[in-house]
Amino acid sequence: MSKLSDVDPAKLRSRLDDAESPKAAKRLIVALAYLDGVPVDDISDRYGFPRSTIYSWLDRFEQRGVDGALDDDPRPGRPRDLPDEDFEALASAVANPPREVGFDADEWTPELLVRYVRESFGVSYSPGHARRLLRELPARERR
Repeated sequence: MSKLSDVDPAKLRSRLDDAESPKAAKRLIVALAYLDGVPVDDISDRYGFPRSTIYSWLDRFEQRGVDGALDDDPRPGRPRDLPDEDFEALASAVANPPREVGFDADEWTPELLVRYVRESFGVSYSPGHARRLLRELPARERR
């Protein structure tokens, strides 16, 4: 075991108690297992992570320290197809039943959202993207 020689297991355990994301908790558990002498192949079998992912996480702990290894680097992603004002209008529409914007339906479905966005804004979304949008829009605003 040549990795993580400068990483304090007590700090890993302390951060695991306070982990705010599942990904951070997974990385901490892997690092603790490795420091406990569990071989990478066994960690991979036990938790189902590819060996390359485990080595990448261990390298992050070595290079960035405990705090820097827990979160991913920001990823800007692709810009939205809808301008902010259109996205706000979409969020407002989806906060209400589809009947209020002229559809004969009680609940939004990905397919219905795809149709609404295409007809209202001239933008084509895939059903998968529409499904993600329906999950991401605040449920408390939806009736």
